[in-house]
Amino acid sequence: MSVRGPHLVISDDVKIGDNVKLHGFANLYGCSIGDETSVGTFVEIQKDVTIGNKVKIQSHSFICSMVVIEDEVFIGHGVMFTNDLYPRSTNTKGDTLQVGEWEGMNTLVKRRASIGSNASIICGVTIGDNAIIGAGSVVTKDVPPNAIVTGVPAKVIRFVNEK
Repeated sequence: MSVRGPHLVISDDVKIGDNVKLHGFANLYGCSIGDETSVGTFVEIQKDVTIGNKVKIQSHSFICSMVVIEDEVFIGHGVMFTNDLYPRSTNTKGDTLQVGEWEGMNTLVKRRASIGSNASIICGVTIGDNAIIGAGSVVTKDVPPNAIVTGVPAKVIRFVNEK
């Protein structure tokens, strides 16, 4: 593991692979980070997140619990993931919600997908292999493999034609 910069918060329950690069001000707890992955400055990765091998996560991104990111994925600056379609601070009685009192949804980002800066990924979706999410897009539905999506909400504009 390579640590660059001060002020890393890494809890004891984090699993970190070989040759992982962590930059300052990252906050990691209860997650698993694969080999040769880079985690940028001001990134938070919560519990129950799995990050694959050779993933690049740029600064200021937030990866909440219930997210799986497969190998060789690119996460741009300021990408936000969600895990609750109907978030609330309190229940109908006004009591603060506790762990387990809300219903979360899983999100899966498949191998070699790329997510552009400032995209928002709404929970419950699968982003297909090799898909590209345009900067600033809001992903509300599954993205097919090799699709390029942009907009709010994100829509397929074409497909990747890699040789």
